[in-house]
Amino acid sequence: MTLLDQFKRITTFVFDMDGVLTDGTVYVLDGGQYRRMNIKDGFALQLAIKKRYRVVVISGSTSDPAVDRLHKLGLVDIFMGVKDKKARLEEYMRQHGLQAAEVLMMGDDIPDYEVMKTAGLACAPADAVTEIKEAAHYISLHTGGMGCVRDVIEKVLKLNDHWDLYTHTASI
Repeated sequence: MTLLDQFKRITTFVFDMDGVLTDGTVYVLDGGQYRRMNIKDGFALQLAIKKRYRVVVISGSTSDPAVDRLHKLGLVDIFMGVKDKKARLEEYMRQHGLQAAEVLMMGDDIPDYEVMKTAGLACAPADAVTEIKEAAHYISLHTGGMGCVRDVIEKVLKLNDHWDLYTHTASI
């Protein structure tokens, strides 16, 4: 089976937060910590949801503003403060009757290593740590928070004729 065949089988996207959906930078300012997310990733997330793909976030971190943004994009399966990402994904797969081959997981750092092995298609941003890149089936040309999420979603949707330029989204 080719890598493109693996992308075509995906029905569920699973993303880590920091270093994947964000660029991994945390701004420490008076009043809180702030993360930066990519608007093009947001468009792709919305389109995937509109096309009835599952989009899941499993993160060890917590961030109410990030969760709020993801909710505005239409995500409902957001699991923050997760200590055992692999167990969380396995439970999610059981609840939804998913096979590993249907699941794409993108992570960037050591806490993502085991959960990436649970998914059928393990992906990493270009700036992931070495161990994660070695575990990945696909390494995006884009870095975390700078289009890597859009990259993998676009591949899957295009391969399945779901990349519709006329599907407009409002709140990216």
